[in-house]
Amino acid sequence: MQRAVRAFSVHGNTVKNAILHRIRVVNPVIRPVMFSRSLTSASMEEHGFESTTISDVLKAKGKGADGSWLWCTTDDSVYDAVKSMTQHNVGALVVVKPGEQKSIAGIITERDYLRKIIVHGRSSKSTKVGDIMTEENKLITVTPETKVLQAMQLMTDNRIRHIPVINEKEMVGMVSIGDVVRAVVSEHRAELDRLNAYIQGGY
Repeated sequence: MQRAVRAFSVHGNTVKNAILHRIRVVNPVIRPVMFSRSLTSASMEEHGFESTTISDVLKAKGKGADGSWLWCTTDDSVYDAVKSMTQHNVGALVVVKPGEQKSIAGIITERDYLRKIIVHGRSSKSTKVGDIMTEENKLITVTPETKVLQAMQLMTDNRIRHIPVINEKEMVGMVSIGDVVRAVVSEHRAELDRLNAYIQGGY
């Protein structure tokens, strides 16, 4: 997954620029008047994957993604938190203070469980989530307006797989590296379709 992310980050623009170069230089006679049209290569870029935001990713995830993320409290046992992750097939839970679902206290991940419970031989049933979570002041977060490519860079640079989405100090969702990669793949496909249609005179 990390290799796929790096490949998109490094080679995404290369692929696009190569196609645009082919339009401008290699085969300029395909559509002699195309540069007089309103849709230029620059305007195509504005509607490409560079403009996709985390808000778009949350919308694409569906009804349950925005504002109804999976969570636990600081007082829950690590055992119950891991059980919830297993039941819902997720790798992380948002941690909130008891009675304050909109106020994020931190995040607990499978990695926290392995490194802070299993490796040290601690009991997951007697250890509270608040004792091993990554605290709010150490969290790396994004906003709904953050560009997907920026979020991807944050996640790869910091080697994290889940990132909370915060809007005006309130939690509005959570995205994973899988969500981000799927969004980039989808936009790459859409952009290639647009470029192909442009070359063929579909615009």
